[in-house]
Amino acid sequence: MKVNQLCCFMLLLMMMALCDASRLINYFNKAPLKSIKSKDGDVIDCILLSEQPALDHPSLKDHRILMTPSYHPEGLEKLFNSRNDEKPITQLWQLAGKCPQGSIPVRRGKKEDGFFSVIKSFLQKDKTNREKLSAGMELISQVKSYQSVASYAMGAYYGAKAIMNVWQPQLQQPNEYSSSQLWITENSFGSNQNTIQAGWHVNPELYGDARTRFFMHWTRDNFKSTGCYNLLCSGFVQITNEIVLGGSIFPLSNFNGSQSEISILIWKDPAQDAWWLEFGNTIVGYWPGSLLTSLAHYSSLIEWGALVLNKQSDGVQTSTQMGSGHFPREGFKRASYMRNLEVIGSSMKLRPLNYLRTIARKSNCYDITVGENADWGNYIFYGGPGRNPSCP
Repeated sequence: MKVNQLCCFMLLLMMMALCDASRLINYFNKAPLKSIKSKDGDVIDCILLSEQPALDHPSLKDHRILMTPSYHPEGLEKLFNSRNDEKPITQLWQLAGKCPQGSIPVRRGKKEDGFFSVIKSFLQKDKTNREKLSAGMELISQVKSYQSVASYAMGAYYGAKAIMNVWQPQLQQPNEYSSSQLWITENSFGSNQNTIQAGWHVNPELYGDARTRFFMHWTRDNFKSTGCYNLLCSGFVQITNEIVLGGSIFPLSNFNGSQSEISILIWKDPAQDAWWLEFGNTIVGYWPGSLLTSLAHYSSLIEWGALVLNKQSDGVQTSTQMGSGHFPREGFKRASYMRNLEVIGSSMKLRPLNYLRTIARKSNCYDITVGENADWGNYIFYGGPGRNPSCP
């Protein structure tokens, strides 16, 4: 009898989760204000700002959307001036059109691609899948299938910034992924760890292709049941009509050729109780303070680095590339880098770091180096090919 009751209970939970996931998919696929067909095959729907999924979060009931931060770590004057500047193309869909004011661009979910991975995040059924969808540096020491490199700083910080070049790393198999990103987290690995992160990645299981895409992610319970990528759940509030979370980045860097860069800035606005996200010169949106617990006031750990999911399906090291797929010793135009690494301290302004620590789990597969100069400030070169004669 107890077994039957348990089975019924589990079936009920699964049905509820599937209904939630289906509701979210239908939510994104309802009639938009406008739809834009991108050359990469994506369809971008322009959704009313006031109808975005963020506002479905229980903690955001009656939430009034913030349209601008009360302060900017580089000065509000720079922020307001940049709004009048002609902005460069940073995502491929922008070549095909733009969303009207008062709306946000959302990548349309397709059942035939990786969009149904959202169901996995609702079911939270399989630990491997959950970690795969929610990977962060805080899991590196605990999950053998992740290989990573990072530079990091510990203290009391209110945000951080990085400028990074962008590549299209090749994956050995489509259920692996490669990401380069900035983490705002806490120096704790407990069950309630908070993390917000942003950067670029190649993740076929999430998108159904191997394009390089801009992403963000968050959690407040170490990826057990809260948070998601991009807008696949409620919580993060988007305000821009110019950037797609999960949109493919354009152009990309060329080996021994032109280098394409993006900048990522995340900062805490204490007056508004929000963590803001900026991509280039565009403020994308914010994580309301009510979403988070231990990150409610500041971050105790900042990380800049990269992550590869190594499935080891053939029992050996994957050949999935990190960054450009080349080691940091190969230098500019060949290796991946992040430059002008800065943090926001008690002055609430960006400043360079006095000291950067680094970690590389398997430096013969993927490595990292640090440096400093007048133009780039603190910087790192990182990456690697994965499997090679020194990394069997």
